[in-house]
Amino acid sequence: MDLKAQLKAAVEAAAQQLGMPVDAAIQDTPASKPGDYGTPAAFQMAKSAGGNPAQIAAQLAQAVQLPEGIQRVEAAGPFLNFFLDTGRFVRDVVERPFTMPALGGKVVIEHTSVNPNKELHVGHLRNVVLGDSMARILRAAGRTVEVQNYIDDTGRQAAEALFAVQHYGLQWNGTQKYDHWLGEGYVRLNADPAKPELEEGISAIMHRLEAGELRPEIEQTVKAHLATCFRLGARYDLLNWESDVVGSGFLARAMNILEGSRYTSRPTEGKYAGAFIMDVSEFMPGLEEPNVVLVRTDGNAMYAAKDIGYQFWKFGLFEGMKFKPFMQDPEGNTIWTSAPDGQPDEKRRFGHADEVINVIDSRQDHPQTVVRSSLGVAGEHEKQDRSVHLSYAFVTLEGQTISGRKGIAVSADDAMDEAEKRALAALTELNPQLAAREDAAEIARRIGIGAIRFAMLKAEPTRKIDFRWEQALALNGDTAPYVQYAAVRAASILRKAQEAGYAVDGTGADWDALPAVDLALAKMVARLPEVVAHSARIHSPHVVAQYALDLATAFNAWFNAKDKQGKPATNVLQSEEGLREARLALVGRLRRAFEETLALIGIEVPAAM
Repeated sequence: MDLKAQLKAAVEAAAQQLGMPVDAAIQDTPASKPGDYGTPAAFQMAKSAGGNPAQIAAQLAQAVQLPEGIQRVEAAGPFLNFFLDTGRFVRDVVERPFTMPALGGKVVIEHTSVNPNKELHVGHLRNVVLGDSMARILRAAGRTVEVQNYIDDTGRQAAEALFAVQHYGLQWNGTQKYDHWLGEGYVRLNADPAKPELEEGISAIMHRLEAGELRPEIEQTVKAHLATCFRLGARYDLLNWESDVVGSGFLARAMNILEGSRYTSRPTEGKYAGAFIMDVSEFMPGLEEPNVVLVRTDGNAMYAAKDIGYQFWKFGLFEGMKFKPFMQDPEGNTIWTSAPDGQPDEKRRFGHADEVINVIDSRQDHPQTVVRSSLGVAGEHEKQDRSVHLSYAFVTLEGQTISGRKGIAVSADDAMDEAEKRALAALTELNPQLAAREDAAEIARRIGIGAIRFAMLKAEPTRKIDFRWEQALALNGDTAPYVQYAAVRAASILRKAQEAGYAVDGTGADWDALPAVDLALAKMVARLPEVVAHSARIHSPHVVAQYALDLATAFNAWFNAKDKQGKPATNVLQSEEGLREARLALVGRLRRAFEETLALIGIEVPAAM
């Protein structure tokens, strides 16, 4: 049910009838104003066609054909206010499946892409959670989503970690998590005063990586990384390896595409003599130096050129890689990997995106803009518009800056362990009976992992986050436990009703008995499709996280509402027959809305709290 969309169409039809076409915005009316939904369409009509906005609003009120579920319309000065039929609206929310956006098209989302040299730290979690949540939201919005994880298996960080193993004679005992063990050697090497003298050995390892000789060692690290991400709830479709991207000739193919552009050149004199450069001034105005070097005079490609080739492949501008199954995720789905000994992608299974979203921190804002601009240089303006950098700011932990190289970090695994440990301790303190349950560990897991994910999502991605344990696990405020507790409370009402023998599916409901306080809650529940559409449009999961908070707050306000005499106004089980069944059906729909909303951001509802 999308009553706002129906109202928008009705207002626009009436405006067309009056000879003043308009793109009408339908909004929730402020709590202090009459009505449930409103529109300032008369303002726009008066601006474009002339006339008095209040008079135009009165004309609109007479002309508009009200959709079912709208009881009446009133002109309030230049505004139109619409009043809902409470019983009809709540019943529709309860009984009709929501119509989610049907955007269509394929999206490739690249996220995680952590160097395979040590374990993930808590700062990496923001990338993983942002990318995974965006994938979930876009799937709900009707997109086909492919999640990619880029493995930099030829980089210096991986080489240093593997060199440290060799140099210090380190032996893995098979019990410590492999990426943690590898990371200890990497940190040791970077703290070693003799490191500058070891450059020849590190370079030798880099050459072996480029030749693919050490891929099994890197694969072992990648599997350890994936275990961490699986625990957090993230899932992947494809691992793309740097060595395969380079070996597939993407760079040369992309440069060939750019070669034919009027924005690229090979100067024969000046500081760029002999280089291949790209003029991005038309696409990135205001730069002090608008020329981007793609290939240096010595023939070596800049890193931006490699990124451009990879982005072109994601959009399907050329083929070139081979693939094979890598492993299965916890649900039994196959994760694929690029591989020299794989099979060509004859089914065009991977890439060929209508939109590409790269989840990369804000330090890469400029390089990612260059990559995006390169599509414009290549004449692919539509693809340029659909090349998205989901940029995010850094995470600090309890006020401290994280540095993996210096070993100043809390690992993602340790952070999840700590979250679950603290959640179980809080359960034990607040409700000892809960802590004694057989599923106490699972309850603590859902609360702890949910707290971490929510803490990484609740703010706009461009805002810095200082992760603090006490705040993340609090039952009050903008936290996952606050929302989870509301969902558990809703389930508790339904359970008590069923134990008392009451119907919770709407049987015997007197919908017309519902007062305005119930309508306010139903309106909040009905916003979910609108929230999904908005989040998909602006490429940010924080919109869904905020809605989860709003939903919990609306439920708590409804649950604690008082009548004029100061008595509880919404005690469901003590409501009159008919009203009771209607409220139980609404609470049941609310409970599902909590589950649906939290699932969009990868958070599960615990069985009890």
